[in-house]
Amino acid sequence: MDQMEHEDQSNEEYHMGHAEAEQVLDDIAFYRTLIVNVIFIGKEGADDWVLIDCGIGHYSKRIMEAAEKRYGRTKPKAIILTHGHFDHVGSAKQLAEEWKVPIYIHPMEMDYVTDKRDYPVGDATVGGGLFSLLSPFFPTHQADLSKYIHPLPTDGTIPFLEDWRFIHTPGHTPGHIALFRDKDKTLIAGDAFITVKQESSMAVFIQHQHVHGPPAYFTHNWKEAEKSVKELASLQPAVAITGHGLPMEGELLSKQLNELATNFKELAVPKHKGKLH
Repeated sequence: MDQMEHEDQSNEEYHMGHAEAEQVLDDIAFYRTLIVNVIFIGKEGADDWVLIDCGIGHYSKRIMEAAEKRYGRTKPKAIILTHGHFDHVGSAKQLAEEWKVPIYIHPMEMDYVTDKRDYPVGDATVGGGLFSLLSPFFPTHQADLSKYIHPLPTDGTIPFLEDWRFIHTPGHTPGHIALFRDKDKTLIAGDAFITVKQESSMAVFIQHQHVHGPPAYFTHNWKEAEKSVKELASLQPAVAITGHGLPMEGELLSKQLNELATNFKELAVPKHKGKLH
């Protein structure tokens, strides 16, 4: 075991016992794995819960700790991935192996999590923050999840989540999805839009709430990203839980999301990118 891996595991063990999900609704909670959220769908103590996204690597024990505090020894029915970037699938393989549960992702993301394709390298020229500068060094090749991964159904339904549907929201990645529950207009947006300026390490540290476009350094199709934001805004979500940042709701969410959708090019697209492409 190399020193870095040893330090990661030691750090993980140190934090054990401190991992606890924060409740958003009575059946939805989230847990932040350093820079990105994982989301638990299912009431506290339920035996039919589902995990959305898996955070960065070396967080599997802490995610399981948060899950155990909320659900006891009950394992999830499945893991749903909004997309395959390293900060959303980093602990997926370890969790699937421990829990022996299937993982689902959009068919257009399958190649990226089955050892067939790599994502484009991060763009250090966008955003102006530390994370943008570091992004070329972020992993673009993900762990091979072939043993556990399955494509989501083509009709928008989500296994084990009868009240939910997924919406294909490309732009940030080709097969990015958001999850929506029509009965109470709850949205799990992934990185289609987020509620923190992810390019800035200071903004991430203080978690200042504000609706932003997808993380710029890993978004490579801005035209599709704009269409996806407009589609999600048209749903008029009452609550939004995003991949990065704190949940938002009500009038503030509505106002800022509509503003982003209306002025996407000015507010989200990096200036030097010029026309949407």
